[in-house]
Amino acid sequence: MAKLCLVSLGCAKNLIDSEQMLFLAEKAGYEITDEPEEADVAIVNTCAFIESAQTEAIENILTMAEYKKTGRLKKLVVTGCLAQRYKDTLLEEMPEIDALVGTGSVEEILTALRGKNEDKITLFGDIDCPISEAERLVSTGSSWAYIKIAEGCSNRCAYCVIPSLRGKFRSRPMENIIEEAKNLAAGGLKELIVVAQDPTLYGADIYGKRSLAELVRELCKIDGIEWIRLHYLYPDGVDDELIDVIASEEKVLKYLDIPIQHINNSILKAMKRRGTGDEIRELFKKLRERIPGVVLRTSIITGLPGEGEAEFEELCQFVREAKIERAGVFPFSPEEGTPAYTMDYVPKEEAERRAEIIDEISQGIMEEFNASRIGKRERVLCEGYSDELCLYGGRSFAESPDVDGLIWFSGENVNIGEFYDIVIRGELEGELVGEVV
Repeated sequence: MAKLCLVSLGCAKNLIDSEQMLFLAEKAGYEITDEPEEADVAIVNTCAFIESAQTEAIENILTMAEYKKTGRLKKLVVTGCLAQRYKDTLLEEMPEIDALVGTGSVEEILTALRGKNEDKITLFGDIDCPISEAERLVSTGSSWAYIKIAEGCSNRCAYCVIPSLRGKFRSRPMENIIEEAKNLAAGGLKELIVVAQDPTLYGADIYGKRSLAELVRELCKIDGIEWIRLHYLYPDGVDDELIDVIASEEKVLKYLDIPIQHINNSILKAMKRRGTGDEIRELFKKLRERIPGVVLRTSIITGLPGEGEAEFEELCQFVREAKIERAGVFPFSPEEGTPAYTMDYVPKEEAERRAEIIDEISQGIMEEFNASRIGKRERVLCEGYSDELCLYGGRSFAESPDVDGLIWFSGENVNIGEFYDIVIRGELEGELVGEVV
């Protein structure tokens, strides 16, 4: 039996593609391994959103290529956004690659795995094709998983290459999403993380109206699912109906990931973002008022075209005043093929310097938030145990997987994948520490 190792890079949506490929491979008889030195076949599912992601992807491909020289690895397949974006040059520049599979051909992975190396297989289906409904081999454990409700994007932000890599926005039928969620719950899943490039547009293309609020209500009815987390909500799509659902449904975590990218009106307009800075300010104020205790996460880009000192100071002031508890801060990455690539933008070093300043402000806000939680009681989903710390690690409503860290806690008869009430007692290297009540 051939062994297969898959490296998944990039976003949660790409991870779901990886899980579908793993399921198809395992069903076809491949044995899945996490150890590349043991693998006969390797898949690198790549990201190409910004320059740093492309560099990471290439480094992983080259690492796997070394196993072809020194180990048992016989076939190297590259899939995902890097393959889609640079399909015309990857095979020429990296002859170690045996097959390329684009984002529209996830379900054709077996053709790539079974093909002869000398044929150099390339599979690039329509990126606007219906979303794959293949089953998944969930890789995040038994207690939580992502669920993709739509694919692609039609927003066409001036700095973003996603539409050219993932196609136009397409919603999955609601019944398919509900069925998948029920199957995940039947397997013991407790937390469901809803993802898409722009979830607030869900349903507009197939139902003629935005239907995220309706979908969330239906997901809340599923027995076994106790937490529902919403990621990547586009600001102008967070309407009163959706806010009411978030506020009223106990299962929906009061944690919202709302990428804003910037706050200056001129920059938002130049970047073809919907809405204005004032509308973003009003939205965050409304969320604080109508959802007490809500934790907000956002993403911010420094050095965008048009960002002078005044625009940057406006961004800094907004971050201070809004007190956003979680923020991912990134220097602008000019991507060839996007409108922003030809605009006048801040030099890379200055964009990085500004990102560090925003990050420092955000760190201070997070530290204040953590300090406010000491002495309080939190419900935590246990994710594992640290032999080094001799503590269990888990997440409350305020920590999303992979981006927000863990809460470390002590207790007796603790089981991974179960919920526990803990009291926060202090901090350890920026993360909270507590004990089971």
